[in-house]
Amino acid sequence: MRRLGIHSFVWTDGGTQEGLEDAMEKSAACGFGIIEFAYLRPEKFDLERLAKRARALDLDIVVTMGLPLSADVSSEDLGVVRAGEALLSDAVKAVRDIGGIRLGGILYSAHTKYARMPTECGRKNSVAAIAKTADIAKQSGVELVLEIVNRFETNLLNTTAQGLAFVRETGSDHVRLHLDTFHMNIEEVDPAASVRLAGDKIGYFHIGESNRGYLGAGVVDFDRMFDALVEIGYARDIVFESFSNAVVDEALSLACGIWRDTWTDNEALARHAKRFIEIRYEEAQRRRATLARP
Repeated sequence: MRRLGIHSFVWTDGGTQEGLEDAMEKSAACGFGIIEFAYLRPEKFDLERLAKRARALDLDIVVTMGLPLSADVSSEDLGVVRAGEALLSDAVKAVRDIGGIRLGGILYSAHTKYARMPTECGRKNSVAAIAKTADIAKQSGVELVLEIVNRFETNLLNTTAQGLAFVRETGSDHVRLHLDTFHMNIEEVDPAASVRLAGDKIGYFHIGESNRGYLGAGVVDFDRMFDALVEIGYARDIVFESFSNAVVDEALSLACGIWRDTWTDNEALARHAKRFIEIRYEEAQRRRATLARP
């Protein structure tokens, strides 16, 4: 594990400059080295000011997002696809301008529960759009990672195997997978085996509980998950993600089905998550070292 991070939605709904800056301060105070933001529109936020504050707090910035239906790059409507490509290009440049290191999330389709099956034409459009975005990201010094999410949030990439096939189709060496324990717990037959399958194609990893709340209070088998990460030599970032209706904005609540308060004390949640991840990761390292002994 390189650095441990936290999603800003633990602290704020992301609607104001002040809210984002407060999230950065609280993240750093809890000992996190990464802050994850939702898409930062340059016309709404002072990116230079956020970048300066991040440097002062020694925080790396990651941005994740999902596309709206009006900019769905998996659409068969080329006008909609072009709108999606433009949005992705703008997002990459915003990450670059804020001094961020990575753009991830549902970049290959709309973030929604679809009422139709994916089409081959739409898939090809999505693959081409991500390949174009990868070129822009590479030139901008921004990593590009595709989040594999559950069936209720996209119809295109629900499993690690699907994600790996999609990445191969892009033909780009700049696209990796963004895996998330919450989504894997829903879709994968064996989440730990999926981590091993992905191997060095994992570019970013989300830790989240099955009920979106406190780690350890759900059914995700974190010991097996951390064992798999240690086994493949995962040495990149791990970020805690949790949503509660107490903080998250209405649009994300609707998209992710956040209908209740999974927690109310965000600082207690954040400190618990940091210690939980550190302990479980260290335990997995010890188990691996024991197995390696002759």
